[in-house]
Amino acid sequence: MAVVFDRPKALLDVPTHYCPGCTHGIIHRLVAEVMDELGIEDRTVGVVPVGCSVLAYNYFGCDVIEAPHGRAPAIATGAKRALPDNVVFTYQGDGDLIAIGTAETVHAATRGENITIIFVNNAIYGMTGGQMAPTSLPNQVTQTTPYGRDVNYSGHPIRVCEMLSTLDGVALAQRVTVDTIPHIREAKKAIKKAFQNQIDKKGFSIVEVLSTCPTNWGLTPTEALKWLNDNMIPHYPLGVYKDVNTREEAK
Repeated sequence: MAVVFDRPKALLDVPTHYCPGCTHGIIHRLVAEVMDELGIEDRTVGVVPVGCSVLAYNYFGCDVIEAPHGRAPAIATGAKRALPDNVVFTYQGDGDLIAIGTAETVHAATRGENITIIFVNNAIYGMTGGQMAPTSLPNQVTQTTPYGRDVNYSGHPIRVCEMLSTLDGVALAQRVTVDTIPHIREAKKAIKKAFQNQIDKKGFSIVEVLSTCPTNWGLTPTEALKWLNDNMIPHYPLGVYKDVNTREEAK
């Protein structure tokens, strides 16, 4: 019998710690499928920080480094410069990447470090109890904004892809999501493009993946997918914000 669907070899056959309905598992699978298809697992280094992905070293078959909170791009920079022939990626949440890790993210991007960032945006601090994140939406209720995020007090959410797309060192800035089968397929294409950019030495690539957090949103998994579609996608439009491949083709 022909096998048409199987677990990626780069994804270890172990249970994960993620909450029911969380889409981290889908994103992990896509990253692993890309490693398999590109044949790079044996020379890939992942970097995972503090956050919901803190135990991801238990799930990927490649080497994985644990980074201090927010410092994954700095650790990835060191790993890539020390091992330039290896493929290096970070897997980060919004509180990590664009709160405590803002400087590391922006400066790695503007230097054009030849690394890949998988940025999981669920608009909240997931692991630490559901506090407001830099990506929490206006009026969104969180543990630290029980009456909703007031932009006059807390400021506006940060649109990461739009911001990083203005930097010269960025090769790819693309926002995707994994709420439907077509969107999952598009997310995989983006992740594969980001890894291929690194192999081709084109510079810094970031793929932002809009994700759900049913536990801290106080919703069922099904309700969370609808909330993402109704609220997050309008505020964080999907699409390619910068792609050097497109520019080169246009020339």
